[in-house]
Amino acid sequence: MKNWIKVFILAGFVAMCVIAYVWIFVYNKPHRNYEKAKADYELQAKDCYYHFSNGAESADITYTGKVLEITGIPTYVEDMDTCSIIVFAYESGMFGDEGIRCSLLPKYYMQSKEINNKEEITIKGYCTGYNETDVIIEQCSLINR
Repeated sequence: MKNWIKVFILAGFVAMCVIAYVWIFVYNKPHRNYEKAKADYELQAKDCYYHFSNGAESADITYTGKVLEITGIPTYVEDMDTCSIIVFAYESGMFGDEGIRCSLLPKYYMQSKEINNKEEITIKGYCTGYNETDVIIEQCSLINR
């Protein structure tokens, strides 16, 4: 066999190995279960918001991409079709309330209807960062209900 054919076959084999690796370990990677995950940080909702809103990059580095367990009194609950967003509002900005927005998992939709703005609740979820108005926490579950 000619040398260029051997090189072509070897390159094809290496390409197939790379494709298999990407498929198994990157594309087909199982998602993290944030409901069962241990919280990286436990803090008050007001403290969490003020860490981000004061412009400190340390809050972004510390909390973004981590599982947070926050405790506080919610201001209101926004209902969607099958999910709810619990809002902790601490300031009023040009575009509305500013604070923390926690997107609940769909299984907590019915429990979110019972939340009022007089009781303290604890929520655990994945912090995706601060968008200059709100701290966004996704995949949230209600802890003390």
